[in-house]
Amino acid sequence: MKTSRLLLATLAAPLMLGLAACGSDDAAEGAALDPIEAPEGSSWGEMAEFTQMGGIQMGNPDAPIHLVEYASHTCPACANWSENSGPLDDYIESGLVKFELRNQVHDALDLTIASIIRCGDASTAIPLAKQGWSNLNSIVQNAQAQGEALGAAMSVQDDSRFQQIAQVSGLLDFFAQRGLSTEQVNQCLADPELPRQIAENSAVQSDELGVTGTPTFFVNGRKLDGTSWAVVETALQAAGAR
Repeated sequence: MKTSRLLLATLAAPLMLGLAACGSDDAAEGAALDPIEAPEGSSWGEMAEFTQMGGIQMGNPDAPIHLVEYASHTCPACANWSENSGPLDDYIESGLVKFELRNQVHDALDLTIASIIRCGDASTAIPLAKQGWSNLNSIVQNAQAQGEALGAAMSVQDDSRFQQIAQVSGLLDFFAQRGLSTEQVNQCLADPELPRQIAENSAVQSDELGVTGTPTFFVNGRKLDGTSWAVVETALQAAGAR
């Protein structure tokens, strides 16, 4: 799908709560690896960066195990995984695993959230995404309650489109309560290049990597057959994080 067509499609799409995920190969079995100490006075969990693939990565940038999640910010299964993947922090702190969150965009609200969490520093992006998933039901309900107004915001044809979506849906207030000021977010969303690039990455990478739903996980480039924390942890351990 052309990027422009995908962006138009996501703006027009209704909020859908329940896309399936699919995958294939688990990570190959490997020897147990020794933990890697973080630089003195720091921890690997504090380290984060935006990646060349358009993702948000946390952990040791040179970690031998690379866990990638393709996720949607309006996906209940992604919210459930976020809620039940607490042990991932320990794997990241070991220095053996770096975690990268990438987007598969499902709708306009999803794209707006994906843009907003990138309005701050890389270190705050994944925690903000988790806050969104923790409150997904209320976020979606608030947005759906604004039906006509939200539809009008999605139809705006100038650079204020995502600002208006954020305002009408209550996202400005939600993220202001979590450290991103309204002024900061509005200034960030005024640049149409940010959501355009996220949408393009979503389309291109989903096509190239066979990501057909969310969440979808990769460990060192291998797509996992399953979406539960148990499946992911088994793959991390098989790759040497034990």
